[in-house]
Parts: sequence; C-alpha cells; structure tokens
Amino acid sequence: MGKPTDLVQGTLDLLILKTLSLEPMNGWAIAKRIGQVSNNVLQVQQGSLYPALHRLELNGWIQSEWKDSENNRRAKFYSLTSAGHKALKSELESWSRLSGAIGLVIDAI
Repeated sequence: MGKPTDLVQGTLDLLILKTLSLEPMNGWAIAKRIGQVSNNVLQVQQGSLYPALHRLELNGWIQSEWKDSENNRRAKFYSLTSAGHKALKSELESWSRLSGAIGLVIDAI
C-alpha cells in the first residue's frame, strides 16, 4: 500500500460535511471515519482538520458543542446546520461535475 494521499484543495470541506451528515462527531472521530471509509488512503491531519472545522463553523455550515466523548473526555462535537445541508448538496453537485470532467479528459488523452 502506498503512502496516504494529500487531499485536493477544497475536498476536505466536502469530506467533513459528508461525514457529519451521518451524525455529530468530534474532530478525532471525523478524521478516523474519513480514514476508515477511504481504506486509509485519505488521512486528515490535525493541522488541516481544525482550521477547516473553524472555517465551516464561521460559514454557518456546522455548529459545535462541548460534550463528553465515549472515553469520558470533554470534546467539541460538530454537527451540520440547515445551511450545511444545503452546502453539502451544492458541494456534491460541484464535485460530481468536476470529477466527471476530469474523467473525460483522462479518457480522451
């Protein structure tokens, strides 16, 4: 297995929004889930994750609250807002268009 792949600019927001569409999670759980679902091809580093979470919260796409985690430690849990659900839909449509266009170029050349 090769080394973990760096995320393309802008895809981290989409991955976080999609992950949070399942249930509220803390930052560690978000990073772990993205790694698990991608068979550890995508590994989100804290230095990228927490600025992205902060940006998404400033945009009003996610909200946070402090809760006890499963190991009885206080952690900030993030969840999607109504605006976040709309943003997720828009981001998914954009990603589909972009990945489809890239596939067309790769297949044509």
